[in-house]
Amino acid sequence: MSEKAARGGGMIRSSMIFSGLTLVSRFMGLARDLVITARLGASQTIAADAYYTALAFPNLFRRIFAEGAFAAAFVPAYARKLADDAGEVDADRFAADALATVAAATVALTVVIQLAMPWLMYAINPGFVDDPAKFKLAILLTQITMPYLPCMAIASLFSGVLTARGRFIIYGAYPTVLNIVMLAIVLPQHEPVAAAYAASIGVIIAGVGQAALCGWGAHRSGARIRLVRPSLTPDIRALITLAIPAAIANSATQINIFISGILASQVAGMRVWMNVADRLYQLPMSLVGVAIGVALLPRLSKALQADDQADAQASMDQGIVFALAFSLPAAAALLAMPTYLIDALFTRGAFTGSDAAATGALLFHYGWGVPAFVLLRILQPAFFARQDTKTPMRFSLISVAVNIALGVALFYAIGFPGIAMATSIAAWITVCQMSASLMRRGVYRPSARAWSKIARIAGASAVLGGGLALAAHFRGAIEDVIPAKEIGVLLICTAGGALYPVLLFASGGLTFAEAKAALRRRGGAALP
Repeated sequence: MSEKAARGGGMIRSSMIFSGLTLVSRFMGLARDLVITARLGASQTIAADAYYTALAFPNLFRRIFAEGAFAAAFVPAYARKLADDAGEVDADRFAADALATVAAATVALTVVIQLAMPWLMYAINPGFVDDPAKFKLAILLTQITMPYLPCMAIASLFSGVLTARGRFIIYGAYPTVLNIVMLAIVLPQHEPVAAAYAASIGVIIAGVGQAALCGWGAHRSGARIRLVRPSLTPDIRALITLAIPAAIANSATQINIFISGILASQVAGMRVWMNVADRLYQLPMSLVGVAIGVALLPRLSKALQADDQADAQASMDQGIVFALAFSLPAAAALLAMPTYLIDALFTRGAFTGSDAAATGALLFHYGWGVPAFVLLRILQPAFFARQDTKTPMRFSLISVAVNIALGVALFYAIGFPGIAMATSIAAWITVCQMSASLMRRGVYRPSARAWSKIARIAGASAVLGGGLALAAHFRGAIEDVIPAKEIGVLLICTAGGALYPVLLFASGGLTFAEAKAALRRRGGAALP
């Protein structure tokens, strides 16, 4: 068995470990959202829109700066230092300086935003101005949740250390802390505003726990990262130079979602609809795109450092094929039965059937953007591993501009589903730009075999989508036999999950040898 095949199997296995742990976290997150939507409702109370505003603002900065920028800039730099002669001592000194810098910067940003929030809210949620009670509650809850940002910045740095050292278990598991804390703190609440306050406080408690867990994991992996004063050393200045464009490059989808939220503030309950839709359509991105991207970046960095172009090509082929093997069927399911999924899972308590229908309309249009959201996570490492963060930044800025223009135009032309349409269109435009740039430079072009597999995967996903659409059409007949809607949709999803591997293997989109390679620590048939 070749060394490249071994590395290929190892990369996908690492991705699958991360995905499995993320799946657990996401199911717990789904349980958390089921409880929160039942307690807070959507269009009928002020608590829901205010809480999801409070959750969105620190998460925006977390995904752009704390996670995205550090994954893009810190991990390759730390991995290179680990491989140098100075080894762990120099790498850990660099990590300590980076930790001090990012902690100081995010604490300062948090304080500024908390103080400015009464004025910022006019820009974030102009639609809340006509409801003073909702406007005031959104300000207070956002001020409570903002300290989550420095907690996540610290957790993300330690996660980067774990990633560079090939340790993915804690990195995949630590989001579960948030779900456990939130369930524990929200379940006893029954009044919407009280539940919103409890949930916001729970975000901070969870953030501290997540940072502590990742720090402990980094120490267990052998890293010795001390507390030091912030210092702009040459390495940190170089890191910042790379991280700023990387932050902008990683921000396109998140800024597009945030801009969508500004428009959404004009429709009562829409922030909740968007968050519920986000829970489902971002699942493939978290399970597949982020997971493979996390494992792909260190492997690409090492291949390029060794000037092994063949391994770099094989890594990208393998990452894209496996990413689409999971994201295309997910997209098919979201397109086939969006309202059925939302209604069966979320309609209860204060979350009504009309809320489910509105959320389903958003989910449908996010659904056909899912493969693009995932591919962005796979294509970006091809730039980042070459220390090129400016090109993805440029494409991201174009994406944001397109999303703003289309979002406003479609929102006023066809209503709130136009917001989701704009976000998906913008993502696909960015994928096309990145792919064309890589091909034009001669850096990466999918092999003929990769294209063949992609076509077969698309065919298998289309058949799956047709079967799920048929099941959704006959929902009434299914619920005559299985009255519990939750059990009915679970059985349909289980049947689809069992059917898809059969279609995938039968079509040749994936072979048994490749699947076995993905599950082994070493070995297997990596794509040539």
